[in-house]
Amino acid sequence: MTTAARVRPVSDRSRRRMSSVLSSRPDRLTLASLFLLATLVGAAMVGFPDEVPITAIVVPMVMGGLFLGPRALPWFVIYNLVLLTLSLPQLPTLNTRSVVSIVVLFLLGFIIMIASFRRSRLGIAGTMGETMLTELSDRIQGQGVLPDLPAPWHAESVIRSAGGTRFAGDFFVVGGTETGRLDVAVVDVSGKGDRAGSRALLLAGAMGGLVTAVEPQEFLSATNTYLINHPWQDGFATAVHLSVDLYSGAFQVWTAGHPPALHWRAGAGRWTPLESEGPMLGLIDEVDFQRAGGILRSGDALMLYTDGMVETRHDDIGIGIDRLIGQAERRLRSNFEGGARKLVDSTRTRGDDRALLLVWRD
Repeated sequence: MTTAARVRPVSDRSRRRMSSVLSSRPDRLTLASLFLLATLVGAAMVGFPDEVPITAIVVPMVMGGLFLGPRALPWFVIYNLVLLTLSLPQLPTLNTRSVVSIVVLFLLGFIIMIASFRRSRLGIAGTMGETMLTELSDRIQGQGVLPDLPAPWHAESVIRSAGGTRFAGDFFVVGGTETGRLDVAVVDVSGKGDRAGSRALLLAGAMGGLVTAVEPQEFLSATNTYLINHPWQDGFATAVHLSVDLYSGAFQVWTAGHPPALHWRAGAGRWTPLESEGPMLGLIDEVDFQRAGGILRSGDALMLYTDGMVETRHDDIGIGIDRLIGQAERRLRSNFEGGARKLVDSTRTRGDDRALLLVWRD
């Protein structure tokens, strides 16, 4: 074995050890700073009880909950509660209000500790976890960004979460247009709002890879196979997949337990549901998805949407589809610019996630 071969593993281990030390240094500095802050607050409560109330201990405890990981946080909270206990004999008066404040402070510490135990499953501090979720959300939303289409093609998409948050059970998956074809799927996972958000994050990542890896006619089948092999508890998804040839205008649509796509024929001046069928994704293995197709001519458009646009507690989904068609005929006419936002904003089903896609040809 040469000298270089003997030195390289040692050098690699040294670099990994140094990287570990450097990565942990900010955490240690944060922990030391918070302990120093808590000590100063505790000393001030003991030394100046008339000027510094016992509720000041809330500041380091809350900051610890924001910036410390699950291992250090319980000990930090206990340290703060010890400081609080040491300051109690220095209280000028011990009345009912003081007793209530003490109980609330101990209860707050207990709540922070419980939250740290729950967070230990993730193993990171609260703010870092929020940052990771935000980055995941941005990545998933990035997969659904529509590309710039060549003239005379246009497309718009809008998503509204039931809770008004960044996370929703509805999302878009878009394939590239390098081959002269636009592939886009509108997906709706079971649940709504934040509850469906985690399922949407998982499925969107898988579908984002599949949409460019398989042929259009195989996309829903591949997604269904993925969900069968990676089952959710009481989970399923519906989807509608559109593939448009940007040269000829020929298109194909497949649905999986999803409301039908709508086709605007400029010559006829009306919206027509496209008849394509298939079961929900993730429930039945080895199923076929029947397609519908046609040609988008000049002035034509296609609308894809989720059931939040058409389904209510009191009305049948067919009534909701008729209502959406009526809204589209009144609000869009032959001008589709900004139409996706207009239709989503006009719907009455605000208790569910809503998503809508418009594709049209001048």
